[in-house]
Amino acid sequence: MKRLLLAVVSLSLFVAGTAFSAGEREYPARDITNVVVWAAGGGTDVCNRIISAEMAKRLKVNVNVTNVTGGVGGSVGMLEVFSKPHDGYTLAGISESCVTAGVQGGWDKGMNVWDPYIVGGSPDVVSVSPSTPYKTLGELIEAAKKSPDTIRAGASASGSIHHLNLLALEKGTGAKFNFIPYTGSAPAQNAAMSGEVSVVVTSVAEQAQLIRGGKLRVLAVLVPQDFKFGDATFPSGFTAYPGLAKYLPISQAIGFAVPRDTPVAAKQKITAAFDEAMKSDAVQKWLTDNYYVSSGLSGDAANKVFAGLESNFSWTLWDLGAAKVSPDKLGIPKP
Repeated sequence: MKRLLLAVVSLSLFVAGTAFSAGEREYPARDITNVVVWAAGGGTDVCNRIISAEMAKRLKVNVNVTNVTGGVGGSVGMLEVFSKPHDGYTLAGISESCVTAGVQGGWDKGMNVWDPYIVGGSPDVVSVSPSTPYKTLGELIEAAKKSPDTIRAGASASGSIHHLNLLALEKGTGAKFNFIPYTGSAPAQNAAMSGEVSVVVTSVAEQAQLIRGGKLRVLAVLVPQDFKFGDATFPSGFTAYPGLAKYLPISQAIGFAVPRDTPVAAKQKITAAFDEAMKSDAVQKWLTDNYYVSSGLSGDAANKVFAGLESNFSWTLWDLGAAKVSPDKLGIPKP
């Protein structure tokens, strides 16, 4: 009888212990950290704080956002995340600019080690100073064709998303501009307003205040659909130049990522929380208020976007002589 009682007690303790261990392992059992690789206050940072707060409501744990900057292409922050256990408790807040980290020598990997989640991005826009004679994209392109390399066009540094959009505009229309690189979008926009350049290519979000103030005139957005901006509608460049579809869109992709070998069960929980958060009023309002296009991509669709961006950015930098590591060495195919 004593042996039977002992066996029952032992079995009960085993079952209770097993249940406790299983519950302890169920994801998420503790708070999650989102390491944003860019500085606090920027678009990637704010976007990640918004989506993390909404995901926390669904995951029933805190998703704490911190910033780890430095390196090239956000490499220091990505290395920080990648050095942690790949268990779903450390996310990397990233943007499309991270795809250049490998070819710039920031680390020895490509983007195929991540599974990204894309919240959205603001489309690039072709704008001019109101003092220029160009009223439509067609007028600008025809002038650039008539006098190649004479119309000065500003964008951020060679290999940046805005430079790539300018190159795509040239390839898709047959125009040729005199590209003037700047250290960032703000200096490029200032150059357009001062007459230092005639054309500037940056994002709608970056130009928003200048557009509202009448400092810049929008000719077209470099995405397939027209873009609603308050009471105005910016025409798509694809309407006048269908050939752009061969090279565009090259859009911002802001969100976060987890290491690809993160357990499937954890990624399923993250994906479900992300999908629900993307539908929330808070996220959609932030996207609308900041002139972003909602994405909500994850899984294969998001991987495909980042693979395309990495191929385009990396090989452009290599061809321009601005990359330290050949994309071939990282297994990055040509566009």
